[in-house]
Amino acid sequence: MSSDEKTWRRDTVLVRGAMTRSRHKETSEALYLTSGFVYDSAEEAEARFLGNSPGYLYGRYANPTNTVLEDRLRLLEGAEACRLTASGMAAVSASLMCFLKAGDHVVAAKALFASCRWVIETLLPRFGIPCTLVDGTDTEAWKAAIRPETKALFAESPTNPNLDIVDIRALAGLAKASGARLIVDNIFASPIVQKPMELGADIIVYSTTKHMDGQGRTLGGAILADKAYITDHLDPYLRHTGPAMSPFVAWVVLSGLETLALRVNHACGTAARLADLMADHASAPRVIYPFRTDHPQHAIAKAQMKSGGTLIAMHLKGGKAAAHAFLNALQVVDISNNLGDAKSLATHPETTTHYAMSAEGRSEIGIEAGTVRLSVGLEDFDDLAEDLMRALDAAAATVAAL
Repeated sequence: MSSDEKTWRRDTVLVRGAMTRSRHKETSEALYLTSGFVYDSAEEAEARFLGNSPGYLYGRYANPTNTVLEDRLRLLEGAEACRLTASGMAAVSASLMCFLKAGDHVVAAKALFASCRWVIETLLPRFGIPCTLVDGTDTEAWKAAIRPETKALFAESPTNPNLDIVDIRALAGLAKASGARLIVDNIFASPIVQKPMELGADIIVYSTTKHMDGQGRTLGGAILADKAYITDHLDPYLRHTGPAMSPFVAWVVLSGLETLALRVNHACGTAARLADLMADHASAPRVIYPFRTDHPQHAIAKAQMKSGGTLIAMHLKGGKAAAHAFLNALQVVDISNNLGDAKSLATHPETTTHYAMSAEGRSEIGIEAGTVRLSVGLEDFDDLAEDLMRALDAAAATVAAL
């Protein structure tokens, strides 16, 4: 580790942070594609397992390639420690399950990715951990829901799919006052756009699939927190339950980090322009983008985000028929439930990412039949603009023909 590493700025960290070269002095990070490790003696093996001798034990516990990615993400976020998982949802579930126990209580925002909602309101209660769901944008609702046994507050910001903004700093204050941990899913923003720990969050979870890899190649997750949480709670949970990231995936994500800021900043700039363009079309009476002044939490977004992000949500006139007509007319943008990719992607949450939720649950968080979520990629702005406007015209024509 360079003696100057802690003072490096973001873009240098993304390329060189925690670089560990083997004796071969390779330019790129080495890929240690191995399941296990050997010892020079039985005594050395014993010492490793006792923690008296440094070194690796087994691929399920740690791997040199994974360590570089963990350390680079730790430096990027300003966190004390980081651990990787096999997917973003593995990170979400592990961040909660590793320290909660029967009798504890969780408060979470209603507006979450459907799988996150399932973990919090279906899985946790099976183990005696009840939850209370609140309007994530209402700080007073969070405060009222906290009990003496509340041990975790969980929120996404921006939310999936309607881009609600949660006041992270206010929630951090509530968590600290009550002795709970604030867990923030920062997937939609990415570490380029938002730094939850700087706002007081205790734990950050990511899907490294989005933005970090950002080219549709791998599944992965990451959890960042203080050393005590990692050592006392997360490490034992990960070792014994086994949601380990493949070293190959870690190696791919390391390469993705090198261009993360370039990709995210470019996509954010395009998204802001597209949001303004689409807001003028009659087929989209409501376009949601955090940095537009008509966003309900615009002021909070400006205070805690560096830009409006790469996601846009819109509500189309004509419900599902209009949404499907819009999606089917796209020629540049792909229909996909993924996000944070180099390729622009669009999805219909009602029938994809949130299909498993009840109609009442979707309505509660503002998902309508005409809601479409757009993840902006790296294509030429004019090509995307032409494609999206053509699709909005197709949606209008479909509604007119009904």
